[in-house]
Amino acid sequence: MSPVGSGSLESLRERNRRELLDTLRRRGSASRADLARLTGLSRSTVSTLVSELQASGLVVDHEPPADGRAPQQGRPPTLLTLDRSAGLVLGIDFGHEHVHVAIADLSRTILAERTHALDVDKSAAGALDVAVRLADEVIAAANVDADRILGAGVGLSGPIDVSAGTVHTGKILPGWAGVRPADELAARLGLRVHLDNDANLGALAEVTLGAGIGARDAMYLMVSGGVGAGLILGGELYRGSGGTAGELGHVLVDESGPICRCGNRGCLEMMAGGRAILALLRSSHGDDITLDDVMALVADGDSGARRAIADAGRILGRSVAAIVNAFNPELVIVGGAISAAGDVLLDPLQEAVHRYAIPSAAADVRITRGVLGDRAEVLGALELAARQSDVAVPSAIGGSATTAVKQQRGEAHR
Repeated sequence: MSPVGSGSLESLRERNRRELLDTLRRRGSASRADLARLTGLSRSTVSTLVSELQASGLVVDHEPPADGRAPQQGRPPTLLTLDRSAGLVLGIDFGHEHVHVAIADLSRTILAERTHALDVDKSAAGALDVAVRLADEVIAAANVDADRILGAGVGLSGPIDVSAGTVHTGKILPGWAGVRPADELAARLGLRVHLDNDANLGALAEVTLGAGIGARDAMYLMVSGGVGAGLILGGELYRGSGGTAGELGHVLVDESGPICRCGNRGCLEMMAGGRAILALLRSSHGDDITLDDVMALVADGDSGARRAIADAGRILGRSVAAIVNAFNPELVIVGGAISAAGDVLLDPLQEAVHRYAIPSAAADVRITRGVLGDRAEVLGALELAARQSDVAVPSAIGGSATTAVKQQRGEAHR
């Protein structure tokens, strides 16, 4: 057997370093024991390589989260994260009525964020202008070098062709017809840009950082002005063959119902989304009522508002039951603005799932409210960018991580 040369050993060490960095990039933080388990490397190898990466400034110690997941007895394990010098990411969430932009390091710590109210659906040009302006503002507020940003994740409330970085043509987002938002933002920001549906990003955030940590098969139900869903199957986002999986809001509920913005009648969001709830309450609570007003009325015990939300929950539950039957998820996470109604929404939704799903599937699923609130989608955008980014390993350990990031970012523009 031929002896292994020094070049081969160094190549192996380089691959192992890359594996450790990629694992930290995907997870945000991990203990040494986690890294050994996830990479298959021995603990002694992990310890040696982590020491080298710490000496190079790429990896730093991180306090464990005070969220109840750390061991209750004994000293909690030291968590490791990528240092801020390893790179930063931008997250951009285009909601129906706002643009939300944040910047974070690769440990998923938000350094700055801004939100601007806007009718996003009608004007792609205006929304893109606002996003670029807010991106400049958060970079300045975080006081960081823009050359350290590795990429941006972008969420949009509509059917997305992820491979092309475009919005599928149709009537759901009329102001975005023919627009290539990923290409437009990449050119204007000088970054790699990754586009996805906002409900998909909400799902990604909740199973990574929120109510669904550790879930392998989960559904994120986003109930705001419209209705959408993100599916996690086998621990990964499921987008379908064309990227439109999860368009639950446009499932038929009542073929004689009101005409939806997609052109069909009686879609789920027309029967149980925010617009439907507001339409029910305007005659009794005034034409200028908003979803925030409805949530306040629910909290105050207003019987009309609580009835409207409960009825929406029952309607939503029937469609969720179909997903539960089809995919048998372990968890359904309810997010979006209307999730603030809490049990007023969740109890009738859960009752409908148990009534209309087959008993075995209904018994397997747990239904809970998301914990990330109105930040879920922008946090998912940051998560998407972090997972898609590539952390550069200095050519020689001990070199500058910041220099390596700049070199990588420069290569992206060639």
